[in-house]
Order: sequence, then C-alpha cells, then structure tokens
Amino acid sequence: MDGFISKIQRNSTADGPGIRTTVLAVGCPMKCLWCPNPELIGDAAKFLYHPRRCVGCGLCVSKPGMEPVCYYDAYEEIGEKVSAKELTARLLSDKAIYAQTGGGVTFSGGDATMQAEFFYEVTKGLKESDVHVALDTAGFFPWEKLAPLVAAVDLVLYSIKTLNRGLHKRYTGVDNKLILENALRIADMQKDMIVRMMLVPGVNDSEDEITGRLKFVKSLGKNVKVDIIKYKKLDADKYASLAMIEMMEGTPECPDMLADRAVNIANNMGIEVVRNYNEAIH
Repeated sequence: MDGFISKIQRNSTADGPGIRTTVLAVGCPMKCLWCPNPELIGDAAKFLYHPRRCVGCGLCVSKPGMEPVCYYDAYEEIGEKVSAKELTARLLSDKAIYAQTGGGVTFSGGDATMQAEFFYEVTKGLKESDVHVALDTAGFFPWEKLAPLVAAVDLVLYSIKTLNRGLHKRYTGVDNKLILENALRIADMQKDMIVRMMLVPGVNDSEDEITGRLKFVKSLGKNVKVDIIKYKKLDADKYASLAMIEMMEGTPECPDMLADRAVNIANNMGIEVVRNYNEAIH
C-alpha cells in the first residue's frame, strides 16, 4: 500500500507532546481560506511555479495535457509516493528521540485521514515499536473511514474552527455538522484529544464565538484539552506560485491580548490549555 506525502518534519514541538516527527500528507477535503499549506488541498499532485527561474524556453507548454517539464526548476512538484513499510522505517529512525522526550509521530497535512487506510498500516508498524502516535484532523469524513484510524492512534488533535454553520461553510467550503458529530464520537471512545482552536481576527474571535467553542470542548469530557492557535499571515508568494488567490489578505494577525483572553476563559471553565500558544504552527 502506497501513500502520498509532502514532507517529513523532524524535531517538531507543536504537534503533540515531546519532540515529534510530523508527516505532512497530501490531500484535504476542505478549502480553508487561511490554510498555510494550500498545496496540500485536494488529492492530487500540485506544482509550485517559480517565475524567476523561468527562461521562457516554452518547453512546459509544448505538450498540452502533460505534466510541466522544466530543465531550470521553474516548476516544483509537491509530494512523493511512499510505501507503508518505507515510511515506518524512516519514522523509527528517530525512536531514541521519542523515548528521551516523551514524543512520537504525528500524521498531519492536509489531512492524513484522506489516506486513512495507509496511515492505519503505518500506525500498526509504529505501535509494534511502542511509538506514541497522534492524528491531526478536522474530522470531515464518514465515521466508518475515520474510526479505525482514531482507534489505532494514541492522541487526536482535532480542529474546530467555528460552531457557526454558515461561517464554517464560508471560510472552509464545507458544513461543520459532521465535524462536530465526529468530535462527540471520538470523545465517547474516551480517546485523548486536543481541540485546536484557531483565532482569526474579524472571523471567529468574538466573545460569544470563543465561549461557545470552549463550552463545546468542555462537553467532550475530561480527556479533552484545548490548544489556542493564533492566526498568522499567509505566504502570499506560495499562493501566487499555485495560481491561487490569497483570500485572507488584509486580515491582521491574532494579537497576544486576544489569545490571552481565550486562555483565561478556558481556565475559568476548568479546561486545560496545552503548549505555548505563541509558537508557530505549520
């Protein structure tokens, strides 16, 4: 069984406990306007175009319908195919670091659940070597696809962007009903979960919005913590290289004061806030 991944990020401290190796999987069913990895949206290979490297030879358009060809590296293909056995071996090379720091492996993306069967196989290999495994997902999948992978991993990092269905559809392209239902199902499994709350000024940063999301987190039970994530400005050059429009232009970054307010509300509700929310997120 082969998987399709973008990159492997070692020495990560923002994707679960300890020092971790994060696998960025290609593919995501959502189209979040604030996505920092737009090259991973969808389920096919993407090409970044670097105009400064182009010499205008015309080779890339000489064969319509073919993948871009360039001897000057003006096109950069995103993603590589890898077998479950090969990826497991690569990840186990850092096993000593995981053991020393209480870390492990995190499957992210995109959304690794797009390739649930593949990452289930990798998880089995990692668990045979007692490696802690986390899944970073937005949960927009049929439960029968999500459930086996959730059951196999140790921790779920779960993104809840807003409770407002209209707002969710506008900024992510999908309804949030299934996402919220799956969060409840994961909680019923007594699975350790960290809900990731992105704060985007002018979008989901009102008092009612923050309080509402945190009340939902509280309802998920004692195994659930929260991670407050501050919105950072997107890489406009990356969007341009994909011929995509950066729709969040003009949106300010989340200020410390807003994140502090969310942390205080969570603390007052008795919800544990994990890690330093000032850290950058991929």
